[in-house]
Amino acid sequence: MTSHVRPRTRTGMQACLVSLAIFLLATFCFGQGPSAPADWTEFHRNDMERWNPYESVLNVNNVGNLVLRWSFATGGNVESSPAVIDGVVYIGSTDGNLYALDAKTGTKLWSDRIGTDILSSPAVANGTVYISSDDHYLHAVNAKTGAKLWTFRTRSWMYSSPAVVGSVVYVGSYDGSVYALTAKTGAKIWGHFGGGGFSSPAVEGGMVYVGSMDRDHETHVSALNAGTGVKQWSYATESYVLSSPAVATGVVYVGSFDNHVYALNAKTGATLWNYATGSQVWSSPAVADGVVYIGSDDGNLYALDADTGTQLWSYQTGGAVDASPAVANGVVYAASKDNNLYAFDAKTGTKLFSYSGGGGFSSPAVVNGVVYDGCGMGVGSVCAFSLKGSEPPIAISKGVHGRRIPKSH
Repeated sequence: MTSHVRPRTRTGMQACLVSLAIFLLATFCFGQGPSAPADWTEFHRNDMERWNPYESVLNVNNVGNLVLRWSFATGGNVESSPAVIDGVVYIGSTDGNLYALDAKTGTKLWSDRIGTDILSSPAVANGTVYISSDDHYLHAVNAKTGAKLWTFRTRSWMYSSPAVVGSVVYVGSYDGSVYALTAKTGAKIWGHFGGGGFSSPAVEGGMVYVGSMDRDHETHVSALNAGTGVKQWSYATESYVLSSPAVATGVVYVGSFDNHVYALNAKTGATLWNYATGSQVWSSPAVADGVVYIGSDDGNLYALDADTGTQLWSYQTGGAVDASPAVANGVVYAASKDNNLYAFDAKTGTKLFSYSGGGGFSSPAVVNGVVYDGCGMGVGSVCAFSLKGSEPPIAISKGVHGRRIPKSH
């Protein structure tokens, strides 16, 4: 576009600079601009692969210097995984509350009593937080205040974490259905029976991919048309699929209770490869730089070649790895039931960091040099870890004991 401002016209340039400053200030203060790309807005993040390619602070050389920055106690166990956006951490608890915490200090900004146990992870988009609950409802609340905007009732428990694409929310229910809802009002666009449960949907290329483990004991991975809900293909596994699929370069990666990790053609559902672990797989995969990272109940975190399924490395923890790993800047973060949060070199599997009391069922998110996660086996806490010296450690609380609920991812 041709500029109509003469370079040497000071008043014109000043007017432009003032206008730009006002716009940037308004964007900063009122949050009308786009979210920073580094934000982790939902369980899959916004790339369907559980990795943050924008992370530049933490790396293989300094992640060993992580320290606890803050912790916040909830009144129940934390199996929900955090969403982090615009300096706020959103996370649920089995105490029935959705929490909004200041990302720097862990100070509670607000909490909303949703109903019963929350195992789902929140999705945040367009100033709204979407989260499922054991009360059979998907809830939409105002991201700034926690005020309820709308609810959508299904016929059973909701463990699945929602995914928001444009103006549509996609979510599964233990009633055996996957739903597409209008994000603004919660009005149902479509519902597909025969492909729901614990698994959280991945939406990519006009398709919805989801695993099945519902009250009718379905055991497959399904691909649905995102606009209509019509099934495009289904792949039968030998047991439940609680793992949430990841989609990368035309391939769907997912784990199953039949002890296998699968790679399926995203268009046809044809098997590309499968890898046998030593036990059932709850964990959802993270995919980055041609590698699939996934945990198993056999206690291992695995790194598999995304093209062939060949094992590149594995690390044996002291407990089942049901939580889903996160990848950022050459580092893999994973929680184990041995009550440790780990960081590994993504290429070699070398352990770079571990924190006792940081493990459990929640899956980590990595944003701007900070690792956020629900932490502790049977302890209802949300934790944040950052580099020593980057911020003074702040102990908000030591957490309280909560009860164990089966994990949703």
